Amino acid sequence: MICHIETGNGIAIYEQIERQVKFAIANGSLVVGERIPSVRELATQTAVNVNTVARAYRELQQQGILNSIRGTGLTVSTEAPTTCARMRLDMIRDRLRSVLQEALSNRISVDEIRTLVDDEWEQLAQEANAAEHGE
Repeated sequence: MICHIETGNGIAIYEQIERQVKFAIANGSLVVGERIPSVRELATQTAVNVNTVARAYRELQQQGILNSIRGTGLTVSTEAPTTCARMRLDMIRDRLRSVLQEALSNRISVDEIRTLVDDEWEQLAQEANAAEHGE
């Protein structure tokens, strides 16, 4: 599991780590019982301060997503897939709501928004397909 950190996106780094762990669990990249990288490992992989990674991991433990196993490290909890799938939709809904509020306040029509969403979705799907096939 390697997180991709974007320093200029306005989301705190520890929160980006949290979100990416949740998304990885929700999409099945991380499974129940799987050990996640140690704080030091992830800090090295992402060039992030160990305290920042530790904060993200603490938050994930408090939310019941990660379990601490003595002598092993942190693993994905039994409840995590269901919890993370729900949280993933909530996070996306919050971000989408913010964009839609901006569009509404700027009098952008629902048809324009639908066209934008369809166009962007298609573009992202094409890019993902090209990346998948090494193009």
